[in-house]
Amino acid sequence: MKDVVQATWLHSELEKNQANYIIVDTRFQLADPGAGKIAYEKGHLPGAFYVDLEQDLSSSIREHGGRHPLPNIGDLALKLGNIGISKDAKVVVYDDLTGMVASRFWWLLKHLGHEEVAVLNGGFSAWVKEGYELTTDIPKTEPKTFQVQLSDDFSFVKASDVFENLNNKDRILIDSRELNRFKGKEEPIDPIAGHIPGAINYFWKDVLMNDGTWKESEELLNHFSGLPKSKEIIVYCGSGISACPNVLALKKAGFSNVKLYSGSWSDWITHKDYPIETTD
Repeated sequence: MKDVVQATWLHSELEKNQANYIIVDTRFQLADPGAGKIAYEKGHLPGAFYVDLEQDLSSSIREHGGRHPLPNIGDLALKLGNIGISKDAKVVVYDDLTGMVASRFWWLLKHLGHEEVAVLNGGFSAWVKEGYELTTDIPKTEPKTFQVQLSDDFSFVKASDVFENLNNKDRILIDSRELNRFKGKEEPIDPIAGHIPGAINYFWKDVLMNDGTWKESEELLNHFSGLPKSKEIIVYCGSGISACPNVLALKKAGFSNVKLYSGSWSDWITHKDYPIETTD
């Protein structure tokens, strides 16, 4: 299964045998955390389970770790098993934010060693645009055991590792936030503006077309043409969420050595002795 799949393909697959797939709805609004669950209850893809960004895909905020720390592995594995995801399950995840939260779920499953997971291209809106069925039914399934086998290909780094490698010429830091946030000209979310020294800016939405669907592999390869595939790439954003579309896009473009700085900028600035850079 590809990392990004089309609504027409998914609809055809579900018509053949819906039992082959676990569908996950991750719609979420950062400004209104309850809105995604409400939207899900008003209508979702048939068979879709709701998974919450802050309740299920993040852990509690602490002194360090950023605004959306990675979830406890045991808690997440239990959640995944409870919605029927076992070793051989094929999983398709969607949101309605051009893949940002869905990519977080995609990355987490890849990190835990689950290969068969894809993001729905265009999300909920693409499904609706095709005129496909929606339902308010809450699915039920027999709980499974989700087996965790952490993947070396989808690993993450901590702040200390980034700090200790700031001058490492074999590593490239990518900042996924909007350009003005990267430059330190504005910071609407975190208390300190700027970026990690040496980072380069690749705004995460630039991996998408104007309609919010994903660019093809060749277009993404051109988008990231300034990056050598021989080097390790560390991707961060504000809190480890919008970095995930860049990770997916880099993988889609053929970059293999890509890691997520999970705590990202909101974690970096909690370390008082870590340097901050701004630029015009």
